[in-house]
Amino acid sequence: MLFNSYIFICLFLPVTVAGFYLLGGGGHRRAVVCWLVAASLFFYGWWNPVYVPLLLGSVLFNYGVGLLLGNSPAAGPRRLALAIGVAGNLGLLGYFKYANFFVDNVAQFADIGWTPGEIILPLAISFFTFQQIAYLVDASRGQAREYDFLHYCLFVTFFPQLIAGPIVHHKEMMPQFAAGRMGRFISENLAVGVTIFAFGLFKKVILADNAALYATPVFDAAEAGKEVGLLAAWQGVLAYTTQIYFDFSGYSDMAIGLGRMFGIRLPLNFDSPYKATSIIDFWRRWHMTLSRFLRDYLYVPLGGGRRGPARRYVNLMIVMLLGGLWHGAGWTFVIWGGLHGFYLLVNHLWRGLSRRAAQSTAGPSSFETLAGRCLTLLAVVVAWSFFRAESLNGATVMLTGMSGLNGIETSLLSTNLPFLSAIQGVESSESLDLVSGEGLFWSLWLFVFTLVVPNTQQFMRRYRPAVEEPPAPESPLLARLVWRPGRAYATLAVVIALASLLNLSDVSEFLYFQF
Repeated sequence: MLFNSYIFICLFLPVTVAGFYLLGGGGHRRAVVCWLVAASLFFYGWWNPVYVPLLLGSVLFNYGVGLLLGNSPAAGPRRLALAIGVAGNLGLLGYFKYANFFVDNVAQFADIGWTPGEIILPLAISFFTFQQIAYLVDASRGQAREYDFLHYCLFVTFFPQLIAGPIVHHKEMMPQFAAGRMGRFISENLAVGVTIFAFGLFKKVILADNAALYATPVFDAAEAGKEVGLLAAWQGVLAYTTQIYFDFSGYSDMAIGLGRMFGIRLPLNFDSPYKATSIIDFWRRWHMTLSRFLRDYLYVPLGGGRRGPARRYVNLMIVMLLGGLWHGAGWTFVIWGGLHGFYLLVNHLWRGLSRRAAQSTAGPSSFETLAGRCLTLLAVVVAWSFFRAESLNGATVMLTGMSGLNGIETSLLSTNLPFLSAIQGVESSESLDLVSGEGLFWSLWLFVFTLVVPNTQQFMRRYRPAVEEPPAPESPLLARLVWRPGRAYATLAVVIALASLLNLSDVSEFLYFQF
């Protein structure tokens, strides 16, 4: 079941919210938790009921290992239980997500025709697996303990964050599930939640899905081996850059909004990443809970930066390569992760050199900040070419087009910008069917939108929509746009909600569902 579908918005959500508050109003706190667990399992099973037992089996296994960790005072048994738990989770994830990838590559290298057959990837397996690994590690450290199976089920299956995150920590959620106000009707929670959900729905349905119209044909042509010119390539990659931004941002908003409808604050997962001034800053803003997981449960255990610069750079590259592979079982994702690993190495090296060269300066100048932002955006956009492409050949065609080596659509230029038609030494490209003035305008407009408009948590900061304190808007002018109760903002919410609902005829999955 998709958040951006009529069945979810018009039937599942109203019934779930109504049942939650009816049970909560009667003081039946345990029944409230049962209701949310049942609704979440129904939500998950709507996609494919066959995988509900898999999810429940994972929950039972990790709950049992968590009990062992909580009841084992000796370090040896705890380490053994943790090793079994992590191995079990990674084995499950490895089989469903990576078996075909590794077997196919080994078979190709060894010239063997054997394959394991088609393995369907269960929805959300990457997210609920990482979430439970984090729980087990926290339990082994004495930072988490859960003896109530029903509460643990809700921690894993809570439908607003089950499918594509955020990846939540046990210590963030359990105090909220156990609070005395669980199920109590608070009008502000419902109003704030519905408003944030409407913003997210608008981002997905109106912005992301329309951006896809200009990205998909270009990448499909590149996969087919068709020559892609300069304008078509940049239209395609910029359109995808905005598509994935609004798709993931929209999902993150909808998840936070849904959680708030039930009085639950989820952690932030998205904080205007295209406003980042460096790659380090980008990864503090993009998929924030995944970055947190990779840092706390992979980078730090590997040694982080405690063993010298060389070891830090090796650890960074390992983490980013595995982060790329987490997103998908393909070499394009590995290269995407490797590129970001390389970017982070360069960023850390540059920071070290800058600090030594200018220890007395107060900070970067406005020009340096702007240059850092532009360079970061360029690096991110180039890497998205690999992330979106279905094969290395498709990515190569896109990068060749972006560099201008496949020529420029001079006919389009001479029609729309006559003064550029006299450019000498530029070969014409025939990919005119892939590019349009409308597509270029839409892609550039949305790209600028991501750079200047406050994000949802800034817009709704008066009501603290997430676990963390929301960031302040970047300027006093933008601060004036912060949400306030009134007719103007109520009208805005109604308009964007209606516009989104009227455009739900072509329902599309969220991009992160495939991961």
